[in-house]
Amino acid sequence: MVITNNDITTKNYKKLSIQVSLSGLSFCVFDLITKKVIAYNNVEYAKNSVIEEQLWKIFIDHTILSNSYDEILVLHDNALNTFVPEVLFDSQHLGSYLQYNVKVFDTDFFSFDRIDNYGINNIYVPYVNINNFLLDQFKSFEYKNVNSIVVKKVLDISIGNDEKEVFIHVQKDHFEIIVVKNQQLLLFNSFEYNTPEDFIYYILFTYEQLQLSAETIEMHLFGNITESDDYFKLAYKFIRNCRLLDTKQWVNILERTELEIRNNFILFHS
Repeated sequence: MVITNNDITTKNYKKLSIQVSLSGLSFCVFDLITKKVIAYNNVEYAKNSVIEEQLWKIFIDHTILSNSYDEILVLHDNALNTFVPEVLFDSQHLGSYLQYNVKVFDTDFFSFDRIDNYGINNIYVPYVNINNFLLDQFKSFEYKNVNSIVVKKVLDISIGNDEKEVFIHVQKDHFEIIVVKNQQLLLFNSFEYNTPEDFIYYILFTYEQLQLSAETIEMHLFGNITESDDYFKLAYKFIRNCRLLDTKQWVNILERTELEIRNNFILFHS
């Protein structure tokens, strides 16, 4: 669903992006003319809480969410997704693509995002209960899966590079591995982890399965990670070309620090 308003006198040139998961909500307000980030916040739900009640509390506590916006985008943060090339895609059988790597039920609702310019579709299970709550707050909004945003941006970054690259997007209890080569998506996978040992095991497993050289292939880490983290230190021990994703190019555009952009990469690029 997309907001449309052709009356220029009512526009305020502001966009709201909301990233929702089962553990929390993040939001960001953009100036649509300058593309700058005006405000953002990350809020965790209280433990063992009802999500709808937590969402209601967040909207009460953060009144900026109830302002008027020309565009509203909701990002569903989960790994209940899979990427399918356009040539193999049939919108009438979405669930059949997911059944091999996600437990699906007859009652599940499926959606998909087209990844512009790259000939692939991201099929996923959105949070229907969260969408229903947000429909009570907004007249309409567009929604996507977070992995559509991150894969699109990583593919953009890869343009012109004929060498394979590995991108690791780290979140609190899971991370995504994306392997690309000059606008080609070679692999996307998501892993849950609890320890640094879990973290490096899945990375090295991926390197082994794809026959990637830990000596030569570059690996870029971003999201909830810094060079002082045990996770980064262990990755650096085993991967020669391991580094944090360079985000300098977006500092002046978004008017945020490299660390802020790296930590909120999906939200800031939505």
